[in-house]
Amino acid sequence: MHAEDPIDTAPMLETITLAGGCFWCVEAAMLALDGVLEATSGYAQGHVEQPTYEQVCGGRTGHAEAVRVRFDPSRLSLRRLLDVFFTIHDPTTLNRQGADVGPQYRSGIYFEQPQHRAAVLEYLQELRNEGVYGSQPIVTEVEPLRVFWPAEPYHQRYFEQHPEQGYCQVVIAPKMAKLRRNFAGQLAQQD
Repeated sequence: MHAEDPIDTAPMLETITLAGGCFWCVEAAMLALDGVLEATSGYAQGHVEQPTYEQVCGGRTGHAEAVRVRFDPSRLSLRRLLDVFFTIHDPTTLNRQGADVGPQYRSGIYFEQPQHRAAVLEYLQELRNEGVYGSQPIVTEVEPLRVFWPAEPYHQRYFEQHPEQGYCQVVIAPKMAKLRRNFAGQLAQQD
């Protein structure tokens, strides 16, 4: 390195894709965290190219509603991100989150960095060992991310743009209140 060479001070970002029911809920929680730089709602792991919301809602495309999260691990560890994820959704209900039913609402973690696989599996084993969900089995699938299609623009930052909407009030707002209660120290500063 020469004295005139610039030093790269950009953070090394990591990416993980999380499916935990409706992507509006997961996206809202992830965007609230300090250290999350991007959270994009979309469709992961399916077999239809460039699926539409209507196709995915039909439950036959193989996709999960998911959120691709880019985060700075120097500000938010993968472990803390997983703590939040497992607080805002139920990983024991197969193909369901509350009233949202179908394979598109399954619980899943889709990794891009190989080291995330071992970290996620270790985390899940700790949840089992600690009996966090009692005797109910954790059904979260853990796989390498094969494909991710961003959802239509109107799905992005949905809770932020439509907090008065019925689903947002009844389903997302309580999850956000729980997030603020349990993770106040990890939340991004509001402007």
